[in-house]
Amino acid sequence: MDTILFNGRIATLDPTRPSATAVAIQDGRFAAVGDDREVLALRTPATAAVDLKRRTVIPGLIDSHTHLIRGGLNYNLELRWDGVASLADAMRMLREQARRTPAPQWVRVVGGWSEFQFAERRMPTLAEINAAAPDTPVFILHLYADAILNAAALRAVGYGKETPDPTGGVIERDRNGNPTGMLIAKPNAAILYATLAKGPKLPIEHQLNSSRHFMRELNRLGITGVIDAGGGFQNYPQDYEVIERLHRDRELTVRIGYNLFTQRPKAELADFQTWTGSVQPHQGDAMYRHNGAGEMLVYTAADFEDFLEPRPDMPATMEEELFPVVRLLAQQRWPFRLHATYDETISRALDVFERVNSEVPLYGLHWIIDHAETIKPRNIERVKALGGGIAIQHRMAYQGEHFVRRYGAAAAEDAPPIRRMLEMGVPVGAGTDATRVASYNPWIALYWLVTGKTVGGLGLTPGGSRLDRTTALRLWTEGSAWFSSEEDRKGRITQGQYADVAALDADYFSVPEESIKAITSVLTMVGGKVVHAAQEFKDLAPPLPPALPDWSPVRSYGGYQHSPAVNARAAVCGVHGHHHTHAPGAFPWTEGRLFGALGCSCFAF
Repeated sequence: MDTILFNGRIATLDPTRPSATAVAIQDGRFAAVGDDREVLALRTPATAAVDLKRRTVIPGLIDSHTHLIRGGLNYNLELRWDGVASLADAMRMLREQARRTPAPQWVRVVGGWSEFQFAERRMPTLAEINAAAPDTPVFILHLYADAILNAAALRAVGYGKETPDPTGGVIERDRNGNPTGMLIAKPNAAILYATLAKGPKLPIEHQLNSSRHFMRELNRLGITGVIDAGGGFQNYPQDYEVIERLHRDRELTVRIGYNLFTQRPKAELADFQTWTGSVQPHQGDAMYRHNGAGEMLVYTAADFEDFLEPRPDMPATMEEELFPVVRLLAQQRWPFRLHATYDETISRALDVFERVNSEVPLYGLHWIIDHAETIKPRNIERVKALGGGIAIQHRMAYQGEHFVRRYGAAAAEDAPPIRRMLEMGVPVGAGTDATRVASYNPWIALYWLVTGKTVGGLGLTPGGSRLDRTTALRLWTEGSAWFSSEEDRKGRITQGQYADVAALDADYFSVPEESIKAITSVLTMVGGKVVHAAQEFKDLAPPLPPALPDWSPVRSYGGYQHSPAVNARAAVCGVHGHHHTHAPGAFPWTEGRLFGALGCSCFAF
């Protein structure tokens, strides 16, 4: 045996043997699972034996919908507010990073946070941002809803009084017609993507380093596999050069299945015709493999989940554009996934899928509806009948307050209706949709699944609709494995599956619910090789070069900020100086769209 892990509390998720204390690993797979006595009997002089010190061990977590490839290219550039407990701390970080960031680089805060996670329960104001960074461009992305640019960033991107609003977006202006610094997505995020893309990029050697640091951060949280859903401004094959080079050099520490995401409205069919002629379904190996098409199949079928805006109706041409793409993919046996937030969009997409299915059967393709926050039971039945699955993410943990304000608390109770999906026998996989809306931290997602609460503490889901901890964990392991057609190879700790595990710093199954958010891994292994180690296992940690460039926010702050829970929230309004105290679960709203960016958030909802 290559390696034996023993003296652990191992949750295998294998119904034939739910728990164990030891595993043996040979050639990257589990060779034996059992108690210490029977597994240690397999030890040879060449076997490395690791005492787990009674740590809780789970199968490596698998994110069924994220954006690792794009996120890795930019991770070292970004100031992450993920998990920061107060706006005061967030602004301190911004001021410090602005001082160390050299021209012409920007300070970028790109997703993974909500104003409701802050003790102050509000957004930063433009005045605060300009005071914190008078000379360094600052770009702050707020969900897929809006972005805040300071004066230096407006100058850097060239937005002025004469700049027209782009299609699908609004440049907010003052009474004299000058841009204020607010960019608003109406009805999609194109203006946010396009503006962010104007910033300087890292050179390729720094992108390689950045991707390695991002993967190590995911490993620190127990993630061993992901499905990358593509993304806006992520062109194939150009933007895959870095990840493919890391794969060639055997420097990947996360298993990646990648989907191809078309970038050209009205030319989607042409893109997929080209790609299906050159890339085979599941082409690749255990660390890096093709996973199909999407999440953008055609632009007329994408209903971005901006809950600050009304639900968008998809264009009348949606069906006629979607049908030939889906038919081509079915003919080529390419799995596919479709970004669809609202039941109305899903209904129209399923009409197309059923029409294709009458010509080319979809069953067995492992095709996916992504997000599905408002899907209704009838459409869950239709997904089941066509052999599809539903990938859900914890976007409501970051946008639940906005959803409640627009659609009401009753609608939020089952958004998305995960328990109903499971009861109806539909494959369900969990993920994050990181990094531009929700955080990449899987433990926030698990906390949301178990408690039904947002990062701001607002309870959305009643007890009967929440998941128990084991069921939630299954969605992050064996459930997600279905979405890359690898359920026979990963997701459980059982003989023959990949030896992907995470030993946790706290017992997920017994800690108080609020403590789930703070869990990390102290030992993460992919294929039996250590990719992250900390605390008593720190001597096993593989080397990682320092983050590049030397002014990278990662050097100063790392990744996800694990802050102590805030039980009562007291804050001083940054505009008017009012003092507020909010009990857990309460939250303020503002008349203004950006919750304090232009004014005071001084009245309760």
